[in-house]
Amino acid sequence: MTIIGGLNGYRAFALWRHRRLNQDVRSPSDFGDFCIPVNGYDVDNGGSRGIGTFDHQKARVKTKLFWRICWRMGLNDEVWMRRALELARQGAAEGEVPVGAILVRDGEVLGEGWNRPIGEHDPSAHAEILALRDAGRRVGNYRLPDTLLYVTLEPCPMCAAALIHARVSRVLFGAPDPKGGACGSVFDLLPSDARFNHRTECAGGILETECSALLRDFFCSRRQT
Repeated sequence: MTIIGGLNGYRAFALWRHRRLNQDVRSPSDFGDFCIPVNGYDVDNGGSRGIGTFDHQKARVKTKLFWRICWRMGLNDEVWMRRALELARQGAAEGEVPVGAILVRDGEVLGEGWNRPIGEHDPSAHAEILALRDAGRRVGNYRLPDTLLYVTLEPCPMCAAALIHARVSRVLFGAPDPKGGACGSVFDLLPSDARFNHRTECAGGILETECSALLRDFFCSRRQT
């Protein structure tokens, strides 16, 4: 079983690396089929070779364990940030400032969002807030512990406070916001300090070049029109 688990983990990592190098990066949950523990030597996805049967429950457990290891090693941060960039581009297509956010837990997407204050006529409709609302509806709870939020731009004070209240474990952002960032650029709300009853960790610079370029190109095009 240990050997099979190692093979599955290697196969998942190899696929992730192949897609990353070839710019064919998809949601990390796509790789769950490659983490397949079984009651024998069958390491194919539901295949009939060898002894044993496919166990979906064990597959889910091992997949979560694999992605937790990836989180510790920082292997999949860029994968999720690229998904957030896709959401940000969707916002740009709608005429919104291109910021995208995605909330994940154990390698599974809980919520997604992109900036929509103009379309929603709502000043609070930032990407992070919409991702939290989406996740809250899906899980049926306003508390979202053990989650990671990936966002293309450093959160503002409003979003930082909401992330702390939602009990998000860690925030990873792409581009810094020198005008209103709450993760050290202007304000120091994240990482949250001991005055809060929950600590939310924070790190930046994930695909910073791509995230910054998207924002810069958007505002350049707006100025030209």
